[in-house]
Amino acid sequence: MRDEVERAHRGSVRPFVNFNAKQDAELLHKAMKGIGTDEDAILMLLTARSNDQRQQIKAAYKKAHGKDLVSALKSELGGLFESLIVALMTPSVAYDASQLHKAIKGAGTDDNVLIEIMASRTGQQIKDIIKVYKKDCGGKLEKDICGDTSGHYQKLLVILLQGSREEGVDEGKIEKDAKDLYAAGEGKFGTDEEKFITILGNRSTEHLRKVFDAYKKLSGSDIEDSIKSETTGNLENLLLAVVKCARSVPTYFAEELYGSMRRAGTDDDTLMRIMVSRSEVDMLDIRASFKKMYGASLYTTIQEDTTGDYQKALLYLCGGND
Repeated sequence: MRDEVERAHRGSVRPFVNFNAKQDAELLHKAMKGIGTDEDAILMLLTARSNDQRQQIKAAYKKAHGKDLVSALKSELGGLFESLIVALMTPSVAYDASQLHKAIKGAGTDDNVLIEIMASRTGQQIKDIIKVYKKDCGGKLEKDICGDTSGHYQKLLVILLQGSREEGVDEGKIEKDAKDLYAAGEGKFGTDEEKFITILGNRSTEHLRKVFDAYKKLSGSDIEDSIKSETTGNLENLLLAVVKCARSVPTYFAEELYGSMRRAGTDDDTLMRIMVSRSEVDMLDIRASFKKMYGASLYTTIQEDTTGDYQKALLYLCGGND
């Protein structure tokens, strides 16, 4: 339990201490009233409130003004800044569900979104997402994902959708799992993908970390290298994401953030999705991993890659320079 409590405070966004939903609703109302919008007031207030508090502000606003706060914000804001503010105003499980829905229902499937969410969320979060997806998006997530994917990639997604990884470490299985993975990949001609997806999809993350160590002793190389040489495409990307998240979720997100910015053109969808969805979870750890891996802070990297109110809001979510 202590773990949970400590983890709960690894976010950069915390509940605001002297919170007053009614007062905040009025401040936002004032920021949008009359000529011109006070974007600064909006972004400073909303990035300094937890998601739960934003929901209470939404309710207080509707009660006082008879209209929806998100619609009001949308009519006043535009571009990336608007998208970011709307994302912040969405309950976190509903946000994940909507991102998955968009990824599946858009023109072509955005597999990167499926991979990121399915590999990084806890079993309980995935079960919650499935419920909210049904309610908000009117369909069954598993059915929709299966309609858009195929092969072993699809099978591993379905295993992850069960949200039922085993608990704890099974000492008796560590060696066997490592040998099975070795035999399934490097040890033979052709790859036995079934073994990979069964072991990586079902074992606990603590167990997998021990299996990866045993695998390295056995084969002399990291499991990631084997996945890269034995698989391709979406299956490869999903397996790698699952392995990275088993090793360290914050490190996985630090890499994803780096990838979203350090290329020609910023991948704002990914940048925004991670900054919003991890701000209350593990942003402090993501920042530490980022700095350790790339020698630059996440803060300055965001600063160099973005502009305007959108940049300001992202920097508040980042929470500080390292």
